[in-house]
Amino acid sequence: MAISQVQKNEIIAKYARHEGDTGSAEVQIAVLTADINALNEHLRVHKKDHHSYVGLLKKIGHRRNLLAYLRSKDVVRYRELIKSLGLRR
Repeated sequence: MAISQVQKNEIIAKYARHEGDTGSAEVQIAVLTADINALNEHLRVHKKDHHSYVGLLKKIGHRRNLLAYLRSKDVVRYRELIKSLGLRR
């Protein structure tokens, strides 16, 4: 269900704003998006896994809040991020 550490490190390297950056909004949103996509695939197979479904909803809410924060701080970075992640907004 969860993404592997290797995949997570690749995402961090791609979206980091500087060396060692793991906490910027872009990195957090990208990691959450990968987690959400993995959970969606899991739930397509295991339709009755309600515990994972609740975790998916929490991750979606967290990503939504981070996206709203990024949009309020820097619209250009927000637009570039949603375009690169392929999010519908």
